[in-house]
Amino acid sequence: MVVQGHPAGDLPSTQVVTEGLQPFLHDTCTTLYAPSLVLSRPDGDLAGGADGFYHGDRRMLSSLSVRVEGVPLAPVRHMLRAADKTTFRAVLRGVGEHTADPAVTLHRMRSVAPGVLCEELEIANAGLQRIQLEVVLTAATDLARMTDVKAGRPRPALPARTEDGGLAWNDDEVTVRLRPTSGSPQVEPAEGKLRYQVELPAGGTWRAAVECTVVADEPDQFPAVARDAVPWSPTELRSPDRRLGRLFTRSVEDLERLLLSDTQHPEDRFLAAGSPWFLTLFGRDSLWAARMLLPLGTELAAGTLRTLARRQGATTDPRTEEQPGKILHEVRREALDLREGSRLPPLYYGTVDATPLWVILLHDAWRWGLDPQQVRDLLPHAEAALEWLADHGDADGDGLLEYIDTSGHGLANQGWKDSGDSIRWRDGHLAESPIALCEVQAYAYEAAMAGAALLRAFDRPGADRWEEWAGRLRRRFRESFWVEDERGRYPAVALDADKRPVDSATSGFGHLLGTGLLDPQESALLAARIAGPELDSGFGLRTLSTDSTGFNPFGYHIGSIWPHDTAIAVYGLVRAGFPQEAASLAGGLIAASEAFEGRLPELFAGHGSLVDSAPAPYPAACRPQAWSAASVVLLLQAALGLEADVPGGTLSLSPLAAHGIGPLSLSGLQVAGVPLSVRLDAEGRAYVDAPDTLTVQGADRTGEPA
Repeated sequence: MVVQGHPAGDLPSTQVVTEGLQPFLHDTCTTLYAPSLVLSRPDGDLAGGADGFYHGDRRMLSSLSVRVEGVPLAPVRHMLRAADKTTFRAVLRGVGEHTADPAVTLHRMRSVAPGVLCEELEIANAGLQRIQLEVVLTAATDLARMTDVKAGRPRPALPARTEDGGLAWNDDEVTVRLRPTSGSPQVEPAEGKLRYQVELPAGGTWRAAVECTVVADEPDQFPAVARDAVPWSPTELRSPDRRLGRLFTRSVEDLERLLLSDTQHPEDRFLAAGSPWFLTLFGRDSLWAARMLLPLGTELAAGTLRTLARRQGATTDPRTEEQPGKILHEVRREALDLREGSRLPPLYYGTVDATPLWVILLHDAWRWGLDPQQVRDLLPHAEAALEWLADHGDADGDGLLEYIDTSGHGLANQGWKDSGDSIRWRDGHLAESPIALCEVQAYAYEAAMAGAALLRAFDRPGADRWEEWAGRLRRRFRESFWVEDERGRYPAVALDADKRPVDSATSGFGHLLGTGLLDPQESALLAARIAGPELDSGFGLRTLSTDSTGFNPFGYHIGSIWPHDTAIAVYGLVRAGFPQEAASLAGGLIAASEAFEGRLPELFAGHGSLVDSAPAPYPAACRPQAWSAASVVLLLQAALGLEADVPGGTLSLSPLAAHGIGPLSLSGLQVAGVPLSVRLDAEGRAYVDAPDTLTVQGADRTGEPA
């Protein structure tokens, strides 16, 4: 709600306005098979707000409810059977009862496939007498666009008509049909109702089913991926910690249903950023998620890299912020209207970090065994991306990467913390653009060094140049970013338009660790900061330190906790040699996952374990989100100290950060396209089944510790 302001002394006239607000999602039940999804109430009904059956960013059903005339329904349970299957149970109060026990129940079974929603209804009579019921299924649609739903802009429902024994709606672009596949209802198009007459003997069961299908004039922008085309093998995690097991299983299932394919080359698959607002290609999100999932194989990384390379910037266009060599921010079918007058074009390049992250992913995929010819084919794109770092990313030539919205209507902040208020001073006032983010300098340094390694390995020129460029950036970072408070030195979150260090302490520290940008002493300072209670909430890493003015546990990027952000910090701490701090942070995120039934959201509130026994949801968070779901794989990789260097012929494990998560066994991993499995015993000793072509370090192949 937004409360309109009034002068002091005039409080009784306060007016509450609810129209035009983004709908909350924290109590939404999501059933997903991208690019389709269903958002509903926990009782199964589609009943307002963001609820609906969506396909390709259009709401195909805006309401769907099941009622029994004259009988109150009491929902008792809903269960996510799989990412694309959910069940709901309810009791029909007062029907067929001969004791205080419920006798008649309704079971709803929902499944989603691309462009198809199936709803099965089952009423079971466990009583001792015959019953008669009238079951009414009511549906409607507004065919609203996702941008209108997200902005809280309601649209009127469209009239229904009778078709094929069911209901149908359409506009100039799409037709939606809801038809019974079992049962014989009476159709009432004016009210959007299917009415069933049910008579059940004692012990009897009644069943009916409906199917909602979508027929669109235009093909999907990014088509669904078939169930048998998932770009990784079946995986399994066995652990006595049921929280970790559920988190892993649920995350991998969600990731399978977030997959999309490139229309230009359907064999190339990538992860949509998240449900419901971001079921499309995002540069940063898709790259980070693919990088986190490298232990499952390199196929997803290759598909993501190629999909983005086909759309790599080729010209300079201030309207879209395209520049030669730049990797895009997001792709949509039509322009996206945001708050405060921002409007993103369908193909938008307003991101400062996707380009270096693309180079890093190519390098890391190569080390995990991506076919050398596939790497070679992508090297021209890597060279173009590296040129962008120097020519456009560093627009003012000061040796650092910075951003500013050149379009006048794009994103004001273009790092991963892209909300308008995310980059602020410790006293709370906002930094002015152009802004140079601390973590982007780490990405750029790592990308330049990774690019140099690739160029040298494939006998291409330029390796020395990029190592020298990285060295200059490293020196410039040390000269420009470090500030000091009563606890000591730390890097500022950013430099502002006047090259002043913006002195707030943030989760960006975790993105710097292990990249090579810092020396050991600097890394130790940041590890201590991350482990402190101002940033480590006990449930993960806060985006902004609690001692900053403007810290808000419900702030999107100013105090909340993002699982992917925490996982990146865990990985960075391990790479930098701080396994104890990493294990503590990872344990907090695993504990937090229990509050979300293993389906970690985009973000959650940052109050922390000293305040709450479980984390509070951020009301508008997306769930599932690709990089949140992928975070558990990165946590496990970090805990195991699992690193591959296929070109160098080694696979190493160092489970120093595995305290609290062992024993476990993890199968279904891949390295160089060959199966890989890892076992960790209760004493923290590692065992591995790995290709004979690799020298294993830190574990034994035969079942005995190294």
